[in-house]
Amino acid sequence: MLYALLLPLAGHIHAFNLFRYITFRAGGACLTALVISFWAGPRLIRTLKSMQRHGQPIRLDGPERHLIEKKGTPTMGGVLILIALGLSTLIWADLDNGYVWATLLVTFGYGAIGFADDFLKLTRRNTKGVSGRVKLIAQALIGLATAIWITSLMPAGLGSELAVPLFKNLLIPFGFTFPLVAMFVLMGASNSVNLTDGLDGLAIVPTMIAAGVFAFIAYLVGNRIFAGYLEINFISGAGELAVFLSALIGAGLGFLWFNAPPAAVFMGDTGSLSLGGALGAVAVATKNEIVLAIVGGLFVVETVSVIVQVFWFKRTGRRVFLMAPLHHHFEKKGWAEPTIVIRFWIIAMILALVGLATLKIR
Repeated sequence: MLYALLLPLAGHIHAFNLFRYITFRAGGACLTALVISFWAGPRLIRTLKSMQRHGQPIRLDGPERHLIEKKGTPTMGGVLILIALGLSTLIWADLDNGYVWATLLVTFGYGAIGFADDFLKLTRRNTKGVSGRVKLIAQALIGLATAIWITSLMPAGLGSELAVPLFKNLLIPFGFTFPLVAMFVLMGASNSVNLTDGLDGLAIVPTMIAAGVFAFIAYLVGNRIFAGYLEINFISGAGELAVFLSALIGAGLGFLWFNAPPAAVFMGDTGSLSLGGALGAVAVATKNEIVLAIVGGLFVVETVSVIVQVFWFKRTGRRVFLMAPLHHHFEKKGWAEPTIVIRFWIIAMILALVGLATLKIR
């Protein structure tokens, strides 16, 4: 909005030239989202508490302390993230950029699925919301539409190939089936963040770390000079996603203020599904799908722990972990919640550095 309104006036007011720079608008988006979160957070939490008298339903088969310590905490805090993220992006981004709109589509589309899931859990007063099949079908439809949109915006040929990090110009051709690959990236990222969201602050900080890494990647990919120097794929217009991701970081910081232990609100599926979808969309748009698996390795490990647990239990009747996802295993072993959360944050930071290293190692 501001980009379209103020940049044309730069000839008369020199200061408006600042809106030409992605870095300036990214900083503005981050701060704006943070301010919106701080302003809207207390009001939204009061509303959620008044609407959710008993708070989020707690799993009866989960760690015992959750039934006591987390009882009565409202959910759907992801609405706060989406409001701050959406408004800030609309204010600071170039709204003629298709990558921004495609990413907003999957973010709010998956957010709507999560909202419906949270709403049904609250009204039914149990942990079963939208059925798994319906949820996956809805995610697939939105993901496929977004994938087709993003690939249509890319240079000829590049949109149908999967880039492999560490190798110069190594692209795996998928042809017309690439949107299906991209769809699974979106769905996988979304559900991985959702599985990780089980402790106060556990999912939001690694999400912000990944968003920071991909904001940097998007800026480099969208800059012909930097992309040429690093020998990565140049994608015109992808740099604008740095503004969106900076807004996500600001919204995440604002949410963390209220989600810090002991949490005043949970993000719920409204937040986790939408944030994961956003990361997946940016990874596809910047041709760094595999790098997302590295940077978001924590999410991958959490997901794999669930898959292994379910597979092995059905096969042998025994469990590999005391409880899945993995963070609950450590809870069962007696680790304090802050210990688990902070150590997982450290792992996320290490993986982020590894992911960044792939840009230079060729």
